[in-house]
Amino acid sequence: MDSIELLTLILVIILVMVAVLIVILGFLYYKSISDKRKKEEDANKKEDKVNSKKRKYKDYRLESIMNFLEFDTVVDNMISQKDGNRYVMVVECQGINYDLMSQVEKNGVEESFVQFLNTLRHPVQIYTQTRTINLEDSIHEYKKRIEESKNDLEKYELRYAEMKRSEKYTEEQLNKVYFELTKRRNLYEYGKDVVFNTERMSMNKNVLSKKYYVVIPYYIEELGENKFDKLEQRSYAFSELYTRAQSVIRTLSTCGINSRVLTSDELVDLLYMAYNRDEAEIYGIEKAKKAGYDELYTTAEDVVDKQMKLLDQEIEHAALDRAKQKIKEVKSDKQRELEEKRETKDDLIDELAKLILQENKEIVGDEIAEKAIEKIDNEKEGGTNEDTGKVETKKARKSK
Repeated sequence: MDSIELLTLILVIILVMVAVLIVILGFLYYKSISDKRKKEEDANKKEDKVNSKKRKYKDYRLESIMNFLEFDTVVDNMISQKDGNRYVMVVECQGINYDLMSQVEKNGVEESFVQFLNTLRHPVQIYTQTRTINLEDSIHEYKKRIEESKNDLEKYELRYAEMKRSEKYTEEQLNKVYFELTKRRNLYEYGKDVVFNTERMSMNKNVLSKKYYVVIPYYIEELGENKFDKLEQRSYAFSELYTRAQSVIRTLSTCGINSRVLTSDELVDLLYMAYNRDEAEIYGIEKAKKAGYDELYTTAEDVVDKQMKLLDQEIEHAALDRAKQKIKEVKSDKQRELEEKRETKDDLIDELAKLILQENKEIVGDEIAEKAIEKIDNEKEGGTNEDTGKVETKKARKSK
């Protein structure tokens, strides 16, 4: 091997060593940067945790919540936003069965909707909200009416029973009351079936309904330069929004769509459903309002008023029980009178016969009348047994 080849080999080895050294230095440099970056990330995470703990109560202040909800309040059938600089009125629209229409009807609806869009001179937003049908209020109302129907049925049953016992009414009158009684009984049975079927339907949580809304905004800056206070600005906003809403309602009516402006309570319900979709299916707005979610303090009904209501209910139930008891007592009294009359029937017959004889002495003769009366008295005190020939009293004969 000559000197040139040896020099070339040494140069190659040196170049390889330099390359390996560069690779090693590059790896060490990359590792140091990675470690440094990891340390910085860990430090940032720790700092974020500390800051989040410090901001635990700060993030849940009233101001931050209202900024998140993006509305200030609901007033005069409007939603106030951005510190009273923007107001929103909502029009609820009923859906139509477009797919079930004929082609002529569809064309008419489409042309009317195009006309609606062309008449708009202000921005609008179409909002759709899907809700689970809650039948709890309907079931409660049904049960209340069922209870009233039951009380009415009991009263008619008592009335019909009393009319039958009195024997003072004609067959036609009894049939008329019986017809009314049957009608109320059928109504009561039908109501119970309705409640049963409604409760069974409410167990299906997949029954959904869609509601459609047109949201109409108004900006206070549309007034231009104004020196009005907040109350006057709100009054102008309501006037303008109501005019726009009525224009939308009239134009949609040409499409066969019935619509109306939502009230303040309905707007609250709309917002509650939008921000509490999962909870609203279990805990609705009415329960939330009754629980005092919108109150700064709770108020209870006056104790005296509660006692008066309870006393009225107690009097009503006691009066109904008293009426039933007295009907039973009257029934027993009449039954007792009937038994007594049956026991004294013979005496009454004798007395009436003697009275007839007394009044008709001139016709039958005094002597015959007197003997007949005497014979009645003898038979009353005692008579002759046809089988034995012995004298017996009527009581003895009855006992036999």
